[in-house]
Amino acid sequence: MKDLMGHAIWDYFHNENPEDLQTETSISELDELPVDYLFRDFEGMNDIEQKALKLSQGKTLDIGAGAGSHSLYLQNERNLDVTALDISPKSIEVCKLRGIKKAVAENMLHFSGETFDTILMLMNGTGIFQSLTVIDIYLKKLHSLLNDNGQILIDSTDILYMFDKDEDGGVYIPAEGYYGELDYIVHYKGESEDPIKWLYLDFNTLKNAAENNGFKIEKVLQDDDAYLAKLTKK
Repeated sequence: MKDLMGHAIWDYFHNENPEDLQTETSISELDELPVDYLFRDFEGMNDIEQKALKLSQGKTLDIGAGAGSHSLYLQNERNLDVTALDISPKSIEVCKLRGIKKAVAENMLHFSGETFDTILMLMNGTGIFQSLTVIDIYLKKLHSLLNDNGQILIDSTDILYMFDKDEDGGVYIPAEGYYGELDYIVHYKGESEDPIKWLYLDFNTLKNAAENNGFKIEKVLQDDDAYLAKLTKK
């Protein structure tokens, strides 16, 4: 991993000629991701993010923390005990420089030793699951990290709208695999990250997977094709 996302975050924080990130998927063209968006404050966050941050309570784990905007809000405005977790070393360095007291550069599957009252997974939190073929591994890990009365707040988007429709309203989707399993590529300053698997889940598919791995689930908020879900232990 070249950690291009982390390099962009690092460059922006240190004002070292930052450029916007570019992203693309196996079903979408190149798109600009302004790096300053990763540093937005609470007012700049969407309804799903704001709702999740308001619902967070107790000892909190922010998985996929990025530049740490969610963690900073919970730590500084909500006075919660927060751990920012991200696979990107550069991002975690910036989290620490921004004042996050607990920040760890680690793959969530290798993170252990603590349990949490709230686990936060935002900005398409289901993406980290990669594929339906391995989602059980991630959900079992999350189950082990969650306190008995804890909650997982996770968002995703049903991307069925991105596929072409026929005259009768039927949708042309891939014959093999699940339509939300995409290849995701990040570009920054002329370099490209190797493609990673990234998973978008419709709510019912997440519901089935969660219930098969010891969770109860409820939809907290729907916002067009995106939603926020809360998972708790059965």
